[in-house]
Amino acid sequence: MADEEPQSPGTQPEVKQEDNAPINIKVVTSSGEEVFFKIKRNTKLSKLQGAYANKVGKDVQSIRFLYDGDRITDDDTPNSLAMDDNDTIDVMVEQVGGHS
Repeated sequence: MADEEPQSPGTQPEVKQEDNAPINIKVVTSSGEEVFFKIKRNTKLSKLQGAYANKVGKDVQSIRFLYDGDRITDDDTPNSLAMDDNDTIDVMVEQVGGHS
């Protein structure tokens, strides 16, 4: 029994490290272009959005990011959205206008 007790506390820090372990996220456009990012699970996705906008030369305000069909907010993190490694974020260019 004494051998089991030290193992339990030893596994706790490992779980915590995995909670913020980096994951790979794929950002995909409607035309099928893919950009890959590696971020920590507690990093706000607004940081990824800014990096993506810089990479493609667009204003971050003109792009919409969706995960499982829901729009990603500035405060969302991979943990808050229960994202897994190699999950996909869809990106759309915001269109302004309507019908006359």
